[in-house]
Amino acid sequence: MKTDFKTIAVEVKEGVGVFTMNNPPVNQLSQHFVEELAQAISEAYADDAIQAIVLTGTGKNFIAGADITQILGIETRDDLLGPALEGTRFLSSIEIGKKPVVAAINGNCLGGGLEIAMACHYRVAARGVNLGQPEVQIGLIPGGGGTQRLPRLVGLRYALEMITIGRPIKAEKAHQRGLVDKVVDAGKLVEKAVAAARRFVTGELNIKARMTRNQYHWIPSAAEKKTMMGFTKAMTAAQSKGYIAPMKAVEAIDKGLSFDIDTDLDREVELFVDCAVSDVAKNLIGIFLNTRAAGRLLRIKDVEPAPIKKVAMLGGGVMGSGIVSLLLKGGYQTVLWDINQTALEKGVGAVKKTFAYPIKKRKMKQQDLDAMLENQLQTTTDLKQLGDVDLVIEAVLEDMQVKQDIWKQLEGICPAHTVFATNTSALPISEMAAILADPGRMIGLHFFNPAHRMQLLEIICAEKTSDTALSTSVAFARAIKKVPIVVNDGPGFYVSRQLGGLMGGAVYLSADGVNGAAIEQAMINFGMPMGPSTLADLTGIDINYHVNKTFEKKLGERYKVHPLTELIYQTGCYGRKTGAGYMDYSGDVPVPNPKVTAVVQQYFEENGILPKELSEQEIVDLMLANAINEAAYMMEAGICDRPQDMDLAMIYGTGFPPYRGGILRYADKWGLDNVHAKLVELEKTYGVHFKPAGMIKAMVGSGKTFYSK
Repeated sequence: MKTDFKTIAVEVKEGVGVFTMNNPPVNQLSQHFVEELAQAISEAYADDAIQAIVLTGTGKNFIAGADITQILGIETRDDLLGPALEGTRFLSSIEIGKKPVVAAINGNCLGGGLEIAMACHYRVAARGVNLGQPEVQIGLIPGGGGTQRLPRLVGLRYALEMITIGRPIKAEKAHQRGLVDKVVDAGKLVEKAVAAARRFVTGELNIKARMTRNQYHWIPSAAEKKTMMGFTKAMTAAQSKGYIAPMKAVEAIDKGLSFDIDTDLDREVELFVDCAVSDVAKNLIGIFLNTRAAGRLLRIKDVEPAPIKKVAMLGGGVMGSGIVSLLLKGGYQTVLWDINQTALEKGVGAVKKTFAYPIKKRKMKQQDLDAMLENQLQTTTDLKQLGDVDLVIEAVLEDMQVKQDIWKQLEGICPAHTVFATNTSALPISEMAAILADPGRMIGLHFFNPAHRMQLLEIICAEKTSDTALSTSVAFARAIKKVPIVVNDGPGFYVSRQLGGLMGGAVYLSADGVNGAAIEQAMINFGMPMGPSTLADLTGIDINYHVNKTFEKKLGERYKVHPLTELIYQTGCYGRKTGAGYMDYSGDVPVPNPKVTAVVQQYFEENGILPKELSEQEIVDLMLANAINEAAYMMEAGICDRPQDMDLAMIYGTGFPPYRGGILRYADKWGLDNVHAKLVELEKTYGVHFKPAGMIKAMVGSGKTFYSK
């Protein structure tokens, strides 16, 4: 047979054709690769010298899924249905083919990769590799037989879990569940796979008996299936609000698992195509691809990041302790500085608490944490001890003078290559850096609370931040498994100001007589994790007020604090931290705070406001128009000019519903002409705060969208 394929290396061992698949970067199932694989298998079937086949991958991947970029261009069902049916029939041809095929799973075996492995007749996996059907995470379901073959190998319960949640499992667990036949050391993988293939040749294993389609022992009875699927449907519907794929996967499994697997496979493809042409899938695929590209800026394309081995954390409070936890998990030598020994002890205690959950879940042992703290963490109250660190992250009191005093001292202590990073959420970084002889070494690293869990890291460039400092910060973000979003310095940076834009329209609705509970529910039903009042109570009404006053001072009349906001602030009820905000938290269940209710009622009476009812869509339209407008104003100001990054920031930093793609993706779907018309209407009703950004008007005139590029 032919051996010079572009993506497959062929070697014959003991009558077994070993196909080493190599389609960079992750052995994805692109069209040309699948065509070559089909040709190679066909030729092996026709070659008498090859009695069996072993499929294996290269590097860290067996096959890590399909080339999902191909789906983004699909517009109609007919564009995809034919090729998808052809693909699933190719996998069936492996399963019912005339020669045994063994999967030697060397690395990530995900999505279509696992579907190929399940179509094989035997599966050998290297220890520790990942296997899974993660399609649901990008709005899809398995489209190559996953919903029909996986339940036959691991049972209905585990298959439903793996497919509807999309979380991979390790080879060892896959072996326990029956998905993998043997787990071996990576160095012996191909050898053991060839040995397994020889067992078919000698007749020890029977190819027909080993076909996944012929495995029925895990298929439940009709009554058992009905009970389990009824529960699963209810649970999945409740947990997957706004998403399509989980319920489509459940439908494929519920209607399938019959003795006519080919009909069930065709139905799976139909449901897969339903998902693939949906806006939800396109939004989620876009998020996945943009997440991989986050931080890859032309500005730093050829700028080598400085190596970071030792990091100092200034301040061991809530934010500082969370960051220290990240540093320790990232393997960094870490120095925690605070003003006195008591603060340090409290900070170390807080760091330990961040590991309580993984220890409880047995993902980490207490002795491992103790060793980590002993070997990696140093504490000090003396800034002079930071003379050999590569990065300093500061999270001390939000006071410009305090921060500048510390940075000025450190400038005389730390070497020239040390990057200075502030975690400030409000103070201008360019001003902070102005006291340094080399302001280019300073950058903003804005973590989100809780820092050890939130995926976003907002990286803020000051006026003179150097390319090296930026490149180093982006590389550091990725090393600690954060999504780096780069923006420029400005009031509120990006996320705080954009979140204010999204939730800031609520006060105009409230002041117009719309019930606050209706606003909360509309935003929750839209997909936000909480409404504006709940968020304000959580973050602090006083903090939000002072941020808004800063916007008013720095950005002008459009940001003038609303009179009703002033009155609520003056109640002294600032949220959960004071026991009451919009809600009173003194009892077992939060109830409306009578002080705030009285202030709102007084405002209504003094201004002749009557109760007003709006539909959820009308509420959402105002809130989203305000948010879209704010994004455009920030783009005009040069805070950020990459819509994909701006949307990622809101998804990872504030919980904006991923299935909607982000604020600017939502704007494009809504139609910028409709957004502009809504803002014009709102400006007439509520004033200058809703004045459309010039950028939106210009885009409407030119027919452009935020994602035009």
